[in-house]
Amino acid sequence: MSESIRIAILGGGLAGASLLHALLDYPHLDVHIFESAAEFGEVGARIRVGRNGLAALKLIGDSAAQCLERAGAKPQMDACFMLAQDEEGQDNVIDEARAEDGQPLASIVYRSEFLRELLAKAKTERMHAFKKLDYVEGGESGPLTLHFKDKSTHECDILIGADGIHSTVRKIVLGPDDPAANPRYAGWWTVMTYIDGGSIIGEGPVDIEDSREYIWVGNDTYLLHSVLGRSRLVQAIIYEEECQGSDGLYGMVCVEDIEFFYRGWPPHLNKAVNELLCYRPQQPAKNFWDQPPTRTYVSGRICVVGDAAHATTPWQGAGCDMSIEDTLVLSTLLGRSKNTAQAVVALRVYDQVRRPRTQRIVESSRETGMILTGRGGETGLDLAKLKEKLLPRWAFIVDFDNAKALDEAVQLMDEELAG
Repeated sequence: MSESIRIAILGGGLAGASLLHALLDYPHLDVHIFESAAEFGEVGARIRVGRNGLAALKLIGDSAAQCLERAGAKPQMDACFMLAQDEEGQDNVIDEARAEDGQPLASIVYRSEFLRELLAKAKTERMHAFKKLDYVEGGESGPLTLHFKDKSTHECDILIGADGIHSTVRKIVLGPDDPAANPRYAGWWTVMTYIDGGSIIGEGPVDIEDSREYIWVGNDTYLLHSVLGRSRLVQAIIYEEECQGSDGLYGMVCVEDIEFFYRGWPPHLNKAVNELLCYRPQQPAKNFWDQPPTRTYVSGRICVVGDAAHATTPWQGAGCDMSIEDTLVLSTLLGRSKNTAQAVVALRVYDQVRRPRTQRIVESSRETGMILTGRGGETGLDLAKLKEKLLPRWAFIVDFDNAKALDEAVQLMDEELAG
């Protein structure tokens, strides 16, 4: 018979919410989730759940997959990459990714709606908002005591840090002096806007009724047009070695900075950038950060998942998918654990099977970003080389066999428990 295992999840974002949703299916797991914000739920940005993430959701269970549907996700059947560095840029198609088997390449959904659905089945007494972790006591051979800034405490057997890129739990796992305890600036900043309906790019190959993503590649520049319902996202990304305006997540950029980088783009695209993203003297810019490679995601009874473990740049759209894959593996292993000692083994196995794949994706995303901003050493802005080198970079991510990987994780745990 399984004994009750008390699990605390720190962080109510996608990684934490999906893990809570999955763990609630196991009666012997007493799960609570803690969010530092005043309430659960994130506003704004849409997220992309790729083919591998969709497969992982189905393996977690029907209810997890249905959360995405109820959140109003829109299937994305194809994407188009184009070179936009000269007057004929709109005709320079690098490649098109298509869903030839009838299954979408991805689904686009608003983050807040997806989170709401994932959290819907949790009872209110398991959800604790406005709880910022201060420090953790214990855990060597007994339970952990979480101390929060508001002087409250919570005792648990297992602590899972899903507390984002600036994770407190990651620093506990690695130690504050470990070089990998803090994220690193990745080299890009972005400005974006949302438009409701209408043609926003002007001339060129964009079909505004199509749900595909259109992506233009330039010299130190990149432009994305994406659709969800009648809402259009336009995102401009610029490469610079130093953070814009701040060493934090956000800074301010001048319109002249944006105009400078897009000056050589085809007229219709340059016009779109100027009209949509340069309508005021200064714009808030989001800096791209990711997590450096680390030796472990686990220390004893504590582990990290999602962005706390492997925050990545968005170039390969894999951040959300990695969190869902984490949930699939970790929830299955913890669900099979009959006591706390076995749950500790589950954490170690999770680290063994997830860390190599996720850290490979983080590094691949950085390299892909260099290609997509004209800085690929082998490709530059050479159309023929981009055609050859770009799309194959997604294969190891999207064609991943989650079912096989899960079976291997379960087998590895069984072997460790057998001794």
